[in-house]
Amino acid sequence: MPEAAIVNAEAAQGGLRVRAYQGDGAILLAFDVDASQTQGLAGFAVFCTPEAGKPYWLPNRLSFTTQVTSDTTAETRTWTPSNEAPFQKFWWADFPRQGGKCVYEVTAMYHDGDGLKAGPKASAEVQVGPYVAGDLKVGFTRGYISSQAYAAEFKNAPILPAGGKTVDFDTTPFAQQYAWLGANARKLVFDALSAAIADPAVTVDLFAYDLDEPDFIRALTQLGDRLRAVLDNAPLHQGATAIEPKAAALLQGSAGDGNVVIGHFSRFSHDKVMIFKRGGAPFKVLTGSANFSIRGLYVQANSVLVFEEPQTAALYEAAFEEAFSDHTHTAAFTAADISKQWFDLPPAALPPASVGFAPHASASVSLDRVAASIKAAKSSVLFAIMGLDGGGPVIDAVKNLPGRQDLFSYGVSETKNGLDLYKPGAANTVGVTFGTLSKLVPANFRQEWDGGRGQHIHHKFVVVDWNGDNPIAYMGSSNLAAGGETSNGDNLIEVRDPGVAQVYGIEAIRLIDHYHFRASITAATAAKPLTLDATDHWWQAYFDPTNVKCRSRQLFAQGAAG
Repeated sequence: MPEAAIVNAEAAQGGLRVRAYQGDGAILLAFDVDASQTQGLAGFAVFCTPEAGKPYWLPNRLSFTTQVTSDTTAETRTWTPSNEAPFQKFWWADFPRQGGKCVYEVTAMYHDGDGLKAGPKASAEVQVGPYVAGDLKVGFTRGYISSQAYAAEFKNAPILPAGGKTVDFDTTPFAQQYAWLGANARKLVFDALSAAIADPAVTVDLFAYDLDEPDFIRALTQLGDRLRAVLDNAPLHQGATAIEPKAAALLQGSAGDGNVVIGHFSRFSHDKVMIFKRGGAPFKVLTGSANFSIRGLYVQANSVLVFEEPQTAALYEAAFEEAFSDHTHTAAFTAADISKQWFDLPPAALPPASVGFAPHASASVSLDRVAASIKAAKSSVLFAIMGLDGGGPVIDAVKNLPGRQDLFSYGVSETKNGLDLYKPGAANTVGVTFGTLSKLVPANFRQEWDGGRGQHIHHKFVVVDWNGDNPIAYMGSSNLAAGGETSNGDNLIEVRDPGVAQVYGIEAIRLIDHYHFRASITAATAAKPLTLDATDHWWQAYFDPTNVKCRSRQLFAQGAAG
């Protein structure tokens, strides 16, 4: 097993405790104070000193004076430094502009008459950068989850030409936006493909579902007959406006008709995979939830994993060969050995992990293991799942989480009308409608943003006991529903590793917090606007043993609370 890829930081001083958790280009900060020091607590201020660049106070979207309501647009919202508007919760996620080391100085702030005064301080130094563990790399898209962030960075510049998508539009005017929005996930995709193009001894076997990113398609054509592909042709990828048939024609022209096959099993050929071979021997595989498309890389929340390990790549190659030779008959794939079990990955080069390949003869082959892990959770379950309407043991287990009083459960999924947020303390879910989301999205983004269910949260992951003694994370292309596991070409990965669980857990937390803020905006009125609480009420639930918020404080700042 490779050495731990993440080294977190802890600090304590004067009754204040701070934990800094490393994610993929993100840092989750958790705070705590002794119960004796809560009187007059106004929140937490955070000052960041990056290795390169200017130090700064982390800003807050709320303040004691500015009012935010459902009529407040992203352009009119203001940010206030946290020493003036401290964070009134016991964790906060930061996304530093630069990599390298960052020092976070956290100060407990207290009310002092009409102003604030600083209490105890504690500093934690942590590394910012992409996640790597041995021969495994993980990257996330930024996702267009914050119109205010995009407005500040790019003035809401469009991500498509005025005439809309084509199979080969010039992406040069959008290059900076794509790099920012796609973040480390996009970098993993294009770095892997560029390296293959540059090495004439390397061939690529591709599974693609949505396929419309012009630079990706152009790069594939450079491989010529070094490319083989299994492409999806389900009804949504057909018709005059679909890009996928045009992409398929280009690849058939460059690679040869015999190297590109098209099919969709009973429903979809849903994998998003590249297998890299040298001399016919697999040595690397890229997989995940991100389609090779504009939406997949630049709009949706997604993840990409790269296993630079031959035995793992060989397993994916076995699934590819089976699909390539009989890509339209589900029964043939489900009869093959590759679909009948979970396969353990080599522990010497990777964190402890396993993978399963769908379609299966029975969804229980893959999903029973995931459902059992959720049911056995001791402290927490964090998740981001495209939708919870597919049925099966995993979907049922996730839907039952709000009733688990022994757990801190935190998650997000999509419905036909919006997002459901599973937050601690809520008897049911907190909803935020697509109408509310669209209101906060620039018009030039709506063509991709309003694409229907799954266009915002496209993730398919669950993290069990994320900072406990035995954390487990599940991810891949599988929607975790029974129907998909018996009808779609998919892969589902289990990783039993603190680092992987941590980076996926932080991704869940940042999505849920963001969309919960939007849900709060929906309910805010001029009579009851969103502002910081100037009383002592905000923190009390976090110290009430009967309140799930107390469990969240303990879980994030002190470790597993199970």
